[in-house]
Amino acid sequence: MLIAPNIDPVALHLGPVQIHWYGLMYVFGFVALWWLATRRAKQPGSGWTPEQVSDIVFYGALGVILGGRIGYVVFYNLSLYLANPWSVFRVWDGGMSFHGGLIGVMLAMWLWGRSQQKSFLQVADFLAPWVPIGLGAGRIGNFLNQELWGRVTDVPWGMVFRNAGPLPRHPSQLYQAALEGLALLIILWLFSRKPRPVGAVTGLFGLCYGLFRFIVEFVREPDAQLGFVLGPFTQGQLLSLPMIVGGAAIIWWAYKRPAR
Repeated sequence: MLIAPNIDPVALHLGPVQIHWYGLMYVFGFVALWWLATRRAKQPGSGWTPEQVSDIVFYGALGVILGGRIGYVVFYNLSLYLANPWSVFRVWDGGMSFHGGLIGVMLAMWLWGRSQQKSFLQVADFLAPWVPIGLGAGRIGNFLNQELWGRVTDVPWGMVFRNAGPLPRHPSQLYQAALEGLALLIILWLFSRKPRPVGAVTGLFGLCYGLFRFIVEFVREPDAQLGFVLGPFTQGQLLSLPMIVGGAAIIWWAYKRPAR
């Protein structure tokens, strides 16, 4: 049995301002995505400029933050926020949804792409290989905060988390960091190194993320306010199913449509 490191969730105290590790993880993810995407944009024939990368990363960040917060409210704790609507603005209390953030980013990419004469899938294909960096960093932030822990287990690497009782649990945040972060980054980076049909990279991202999230949810503790929502399945698994089906469908469509 291991004890999860008791790290102060606040990384820096600057007078009345507190900078949390979780927020720093978001910043790291966006900066890394911007840097790597800018490098690829500078390659001959990329069809992108560094200025366009900066713009879409900015709008994507807004989509992640707004969509993630709204998604958490709608998908995971709607009754609480209906009873106390102003608490939706208390972002320092936590509460972000990946699936909500994904919807926010998709909307931002679609709106920005229209202004640049780029299709949604063209924008998504270009950015998708670097998104796992932010996903992995976010899960490390969850681990440092000792939140979103796994279910009780007897595996040798089970960890005791503060506020989760005395029993060891799966460090599911680290599982997700390894799969949704590192593994997905390697898969998409290798796949996108060669020219692919429009939509293929986006479809692979949706398929792999959905599968990884669906698998880890079997050892992740369900949200306390929801529990299991359909038999043995969690809300996260139900929200991941459309990504699995949709990702596979986009890949099939990308390779079946006439080449351009």
